[in-house]
Amino acid sequence: MKQNYLFLVIVVALIFGMAWSSPTEKPEEFIFGDLLPDAPVLAKRGDYKVGVRTVSLVNKNQLDVLNYKDSVASTYDRPITVEVWYPAIVSSAEEEIEVYDEVLGNFGDPKRPLIPFEFKGRCKRTAKVNDSDGPYPLLILSHGYTGSRYIFTYLAENLASKGYVVVSIDHTESTFRDAANFSSTLLNRSLDQLFVLNEMDRLSQPESGNFLSGLVDANNTGLIGFSMGGYGVLNTAGAGYSKNAAFMFSQMSGGCDALNGRMAGNEDYINSQDERIKAVVAFAPWGMTIGAWDSVGLAGLTKPVFFVAGSEDDISGYEKGTKAIFEGVVNSNRYLLTYMNARHNVAPNPPPAEALKEGIHIDEYLRYADSVWDQKRINNINQHFVSAFLGIHLKGKDYQKFLQVDENSKEKILNGFKPRTFVGLQLDHLTKKD
Repeated sequence: MKQNYLFLVIVVALIFGMAWSSPTEKPEEFIFGDLLPDAPVLAKRGDYKVGVRTVSLVNKNQLDVLNYKDSVASTYDRPITVEVWYPAIVSSAEEEIEVYDEVLGNFGDPKRPLIPFEFKGRCKRTAKVNDSDGPYPLLILSHGYTGSRYIFTYLAENLASKGYVVVSIDHTESTFRDAANFSSTLLNRSLDQLFVLNEMDRLSQPESGNFLSGLVDANNTGLIGFSMGGYGVLNTAGAGYSKNAAFMFSQMSGGCDALNGRMAGNEDYINSQDERIKAVVAFAPWGMTIGAWDSVGLAGLTKPVFFVAGSEDDISGYEKGTKAIFEGVVNSNRYLLTYMNARHNVAPNPPPAEALKEGIHIDEYLRYADSVWDQKRINNINQHFVSAFLGIHLKGKDYQKFLQVDENSKEKILNGFKPRTFVGLQLDHLTKKD
């Protein structure tokens, strides 16, 4: 009897051991952008497989503000690298996984040397395009200072799976790998964004011979920017800079007046307004606390905007920063999503494993993380709201309910959120001239 009992125990242990060790039973690796159990409904990926390619562009004869001296302006051919995610055809036999190459650190900072690392995404490099439902709306992503085109892959991949062509810019002289004087960032953000829009439009034409030919609907474009990227997209979309911003730039760049061309009221700036841009998402846009805009400049923005901010943002500011911009763009139909008690990092991927290692400068971690919020949770919420907002304005989706509080619920929840999960968030809405 004892022998039979012992045999049974061994058999059961072996069965459970085999089940535990079976690859099909192990939990799947979490990749940036994957869903947590409490993710809101529109955070889920769409029906399209996703491809990704790197494209190198050159914006010729641009002002070289870094070498502006004694009122003498020189020009250079400005290289711009972009990453493009798009609806793709990926067979069941292929793995829809990409390994991105990134760095921690800041170029030229001895206390924060460049440290290469890799992380995974859910897309396939150089996959065949899926043009069955194209052309697709265009989304242009713009990172902070410093940053890179890979700073929010969780969002880029997610939106591409929903039928967008998503283009993320490496802003030259503003990335982890090539950071230079801040004057380049102040001047070139909106210029880079407009250049990339024009290039995507050009490459989408039938005669381009590019993989983007026939794939991009540039006449239906959305802009998404974080921090300095947010500073740029607001200006690109109609918020002209103030005289104070132009003066600050001149002081920083040795007397260069080039930012005057992006000021409110400037004829060249007025003529640069682009009707192809239909909607804007601005994560923690920088600039308001130093007077980059005034009431006149903000009034020039008439396109719909979805703002996202942390209530304790100590970089861009909240009450006198993002919230003040939100209240000041009086001619825009706009939303403000606030992560209560969060600081500045309401847009990036979660921190990579390398940023968690002992001895790594804490700013490598804080570049990606928030000290109150789980970054993966932030990512899912962003996927949901950005999908709702852009779905309305670029795809004509009936997603308005996801931007409205369910007044019939027993607790204050937003449509699309699971019970007890709409906490720590505030969503405000203002219409034109409210």
